[in-house]
Amino acid sequence: MKKNILFSVAVFLTILSTFMYLIVRTLLFIIEPYLWYEKIVAFFLLCAESFILIHSLGYFLNIFNVMRHPNANKSLKTNIPKLETFPPVAIIVASYKEPLDVVEDTITCFYNLTYPNKNLYFLDDTRYDISWDTPEKMATYKKNVEDLCERIGVNLFRRKWHGAKAGMINDFIDFVEGKEKEEFVFYPYQEKKRKEKEKYLIVFDADMNPFPDFVEPLVSIMETNPNIAFVQTPQYYSNFEFNRVARAAGLQQAVFYEYICEGKSQKDAMFCCGTNVIFRIDALVDVGGFDESSVTEDFATSLKFHTKGWSSGYLNKVCAFGMGPEDLGGYFKQQFRWALGTVGLFRDITKEFFKNPLKLKFSKWWEYFLSGTHYFVGWVFVMMAYCPMLYLYFKIPSYFSRPELYFIFFAPYIILSFVMFFSTLLQRHYSFSDLLQGILLNAISFPIYMKASGFAMLGIRGTFDITPKGQSKALPLTSLLPQIITAILSFGAVVIGILRIYYERYPIAAIAANTFWCFYHFLILSSVLWFNHAEEKK
Repeated sequence: MKKNILFSVAVFLTILSTFMYLIVRTLLFIIEPYLWYEKIVAFFLLCAESFILIHSLGYFLNIFNVMRHPNANKSLKTNIPKLETFPPVAIIVASYKEPLDVVEDTITCFYNLTYPNKNLYFLDDTRYDISWDTPEKMATYKKNVEDLCERIGVNLFRRKWHGAKAGMINDFIDFVEGKEKEEFVFYPYQEKKRKEKEKYLIVFDADMNPFPDFVEPLVSIMETNPNIAFVQTPQYYSNFEFNRVARAAGLQQAVFYEYICEGKSQKDAMFCCGTNVIFRIDALVDVGGFDESSVTEDFATSLKFHTKGWSSGYLNKVCAFGMGPEDLGGYFKQQFRWALGTVGLFRDITKEFFKNPLKLKFSKWWEYFLSGTHYFVGWVFVMMAYCPMLYLYFKIPSYFSRPELYFIFFAPYIILSFVMFFSTLLQRHYSFSDLLQGILLNAISFPIYMKASGFAMLGIRGTFDITPKGQSKALPLTSLLPQIITAILSFGAVVIGILRIYYERYPIAAIAANTFWCFYHFLILSSVLWFNHAEEKK
């Protein structure tokens, strides 16, 4: 108890230092006698810093809530009542041209689930109406899918393609509800025949393998809380041991699935992440199914649930494991898809808020705002990286000329923030090295986030494909030019900064601070070459 109180005080001081730095930083920007073009550069830097500060504030507020109410999420783990009855559950995976060896592992895990009243479905969303390979290979793949499902004993469902994964699940829900259409094709390969309509729907990605006891605790939570539309569980990558990208991507996920998700769940603002999740089918029917207009249909559908009065939950227990992206190409594809859909929904969140701000509690709007704006971080990184360079190359100041006030308020903020961030995750048994890898991988993805968020704000849907699995290929250096050029420019600025300190001397504090940040960004961006050769020796 005493430890929790001390920790809560430390979090409170971190939040306070964040507020104080933001206020002082803004006031000093306003009173500084910059030239007009200097003011523009300084304004963009202030916006970038404000973004970081606001999102840091959101993270630390979640930690503060978790510390204040430590038993709120623990109860989902430890106080799950034992099931007396077993309502029917549909276990599904939707697949679009996924490698069949990957799919086989997943549906084999379906078969081994211990829940007694389960129906297993493979939703084959592969398009056989367009040419993506030779006719012979397409026919072979289709036949192999049927043979695989029949051999393991998993029902197979197909339909006329529309709306990608969201459209496929919506059609499957129609099938479950008895609203069959002519284009539905169903192969009842499961030995135990389907006798009644399923009450719950559990969704997995094609590479996610659930543990045998995955279903029971989630069904128990849903049965105990009839207003919950879905319960999300974490994603855990198991292919990290000898792959840098998969390991860093998994650690990046870990930051999200720890305090952030627990904090969102306490505010009843947890959103669906698309896999390892259970849905109440009646809730899906009530909101009209999955949102087919977004490439992140899970996030968009979560907003539909919450605005219609449904609740959500989060069980912080690893119940399944899967495969993370194994090279930068695969990781960038994954991040582009997530960023495009999330920022695209931010426009809908903003419209919904101004149209009916009382539809959700402020705490929920706050969490959706943070989630919807997260992927603007690419633009933020560029501002943070190039503003110090502009000062060193062209003497365009973007910081204020009062370094003593800067350090008085910046030092407590940055020290407390870093200590709090790393110490909270160390409590969850993550090391400094682990967290650093996730931070680096996120930073070098800035061109992907910029492109995706730009497309989303312009309403451009973009093009993307599934995340490749079972391969690791280095990208050509031409694909990494934004990162490499920014690293070279940062290093050049460091050299110029050192020369200016030696020859000019004044203002030495400003030159030294900007030189430090350029060197900091050079080190971060250099890691792109390390990540580009993702496979490590076993």
